[in-house]
Amino acid sequence: MNGLERMDQPSRWPWVAGLAIVVILAIGLVVWIRGKEAAHLPLMPEESAKLPVVTGVPPVSASDVKDAADTAATTKESAKLPVVTGACGELSRTVSPVVTNTPAPSPSVPLVADANALLAAGKKDKARQQFLAALGASPDEPLRMKIEEVLGPLNVELIRRPWPMAEKQDVVVQEGDSIKALARKFGTTVELIVKGNELKRPDVIRPGQHLKVFSGKMEIKVNKARNDLLLTSNGTFFKRYGVGTGRYDKTPVGTFVIVERIPEPPWWRDDGRTVPFGDKENILGTRWMAIKATGTTPELKGYGIHGTWDTNSIGKAESAGCIRLKNEDVEELFELVPIGTLVTIME
Repeated sequence: MNGLERMDQPSRWPWVAGLAIVVILAIGLVVWIRGKEAAHLPLMPEESAKLPVVTGVPPVSASDVKDAADTAATTKESAKLPVVTGACGELSRTVSPVVTNTPAPSPSVPLVADANALLAAGKKDKARQQFLAALGASPDEPLRMKIEEVLGPLNVELIRRPWPMAEKQDVVVQEGDSIKALARKFGTTVELIVKGNELKRPDVIRPGQHLKVFSGKMEIKVNKARNDLLLTSNGTFFKRYGVGTGRYDKTPVGTFVIVERIPEPPWWRDDGRTVPFGDKENILGTRWMAIKATGTTPELKGYGIHGTWDTNSIGKAESAGCIRLKNEDVEELFELVPIGTLVTIME
């Protein structure tokens, strides 16, 4: 009986059971807290290797996060502010989108690419048409200048060789025709017919012979401010040349026509003495084209377009009033423009 509880004494089991419940709850709380902390701990290498990796994204620094937060806060605050619009300053809560100055791609870029491809394939006239289209479509002045640098020499090559060209006509020589007569009929030069058909004997053509004769209308526009000469054919770009103009603004402005063309010209000094071609004192270079005023432009004598050996004067206002080009340029221009070509000189 000594080993048995006395039935009349209070039992200890309720107290033990309560203590056990408390211990269990404490253990559960510890496990729960550690689980929450584990959720915020970095993954171990073997665990992180199981996750997909996003590549190509630059790392984000703490300053980046701060900047993004500041931007978001600023945007949120600015959305609450009224915007003053209208001539009278009415309040509007409609926030207009920001208009940027990012330029749109030039529409001439694909045209230039097509033109280059056609040029590489030897389709020169089609390439020329694409370059002209690109020139007309481009608002970008640097790009326009690059197109002109290619298009000008291409135009000259086409016109001086038997290549097909939009402004050329196929002409069959008739009995009694001459190169001079054909040049007058089609408004071109003898030199251009000879070179454009690679004639061996420029003074002889025969009936039935096929010629390609340029019939486009050439015009010249001289800009004194830029000191350049723009040559056009049927109103479209042909080539641009650098020129020298008159010092002290002596080059007249207005409309003129070419009335005389002289290769290897003599020069008349102010005292009336003639200086022959080839003399070092002769300032006219290798070609001379006299111009005459038309319309309401005041009549002036002694003005024209000529060459020069003084290449340093090109691009400057240093002549006595005439328009001067490098000798190689004036020789090229001389072949292209006939008597009667319109010349416009502007400030």
